[in-house]
Amino acid sequence: MRKLIHLIAGARPNFMKIAPIVRALREQADTFEFRIIHTGQHYDREMSDVFFEELGIPAPDHHMEAGGGTHAQQTARIMLAYEEIVLRERPDCTLVVGDVNSTVACSLVAKKLQLPVAHVEAGLRSGDLRMPEEINRLVTDSISDWLFVTEPAGQENLLREGKPAERIFFVGHVMVDNLFYQVDLLRDADLTRLESSAIKAKHPRYGVVTLHRPSNVDDAQVLRGIMGALASVAADLPLVFPVHPRTRANIERHGIQVPPQIELTAPLSYMDFLNLWKDAALVMTDSGGLQEETTALGVPCLTIRENTERPVTVSEGTNTLVGTVPEAIVAAARQVLHSGGKVGQRPMFWDGRSAQRIVAELARQLGC
Repeated sequence: MRKLIHLIAGARPNFMKIAPIVRALREQADTFEFRIIHTGQHYDREMSDVFFEELGIPAPDHHMEAGGGTHAQQTARIMLAYEEIVLRERPDCTLVVGDVNSTVACSLVAKKLQLPVAHVEAGLRSGDLRMPEEINRLVTDSISDWLFVTEPAGQENLLREGKPAERIFFVGHVMVDNLFYQVDLLRDADLTRLESSAIKAKHPRYGVVTLHRPSNVDDAQVLRGIMGALASVAADLPLVFPVHPRTRANIERHGIQVPPQIELTAPLSYMDFLNLWKDAALVMTDSGGLQEETTALGVPCLTIRENTERPVTVSEGTNTLVGTVPEAIVAAARQVLHSGGKVGQRPMFWDGRSAQRIVAELARQLGC
């Protein structure tokens, strides 16, 4: 009898992480069946039928529409909705990815109903409990049965926290699996339809910026300092900045002037944004996922944060942690522009086969 796996996703990046697992499960169709559960944590206008077609996965089997509200309200709605689905379908395993509210909410439901929980991207730690994601990571890992880690630091963190070694599996990164899949699609795509192609035509050499973390964009002084640093960098290198709605609202609220060398755009779809940043001379970001993706493709990255839960991107990859002091940001950017940036390497198991390793281990753990 085939084992039923519930795949939990609450936001667009989660679907990119489960997509390789869906494709790997399909390769083992005699052993597994799966349901994609969309909690609806985030509404995203880009998640159309084309979005799922590009990922090579079907549309979700369940859509909870549990977004909005405070963290507590959202988590509670997801738990109530997911409990109904679990009681009806009784999956053999709940698989969660990442560190969003959906991750911890569905893990709690499954565990209390005596179902095994698999956490993909386990063990990442920033050490900063002001980040909601850090709390979600700690809670999810504390109750998960099988912990799939992306880098050695994940293993070390989990062992230090007392997790049994036999429950920790170093498999690599499914986000990198998906990145390689999407890069292959881009090679055969009609790029003229992408907004980023027009931007690239204007700028033979350019940098890319993303900012969305509350610690960077909600504090007027911090945001003003970062934007001032970006203006200095833009004097040497045009910057393209797809602006998160929260960030744009704060730029406008605080009357921050943006020089013409920084081109502000609306948020881009995944494929459009990939087409943009993969050829950038420099990426400047506070995103966790983009730190990893730039390392996977060898693009110089400056992380505008005081900490990172992805240390392998710094120790082995092309990422540099620069903090939020404007002078440090400018100095690091100029070093990249003059020297070409760090020559990193792709970390172990970031080879496009992580999902296959996960599915093979699930089969072993579930006695298939």
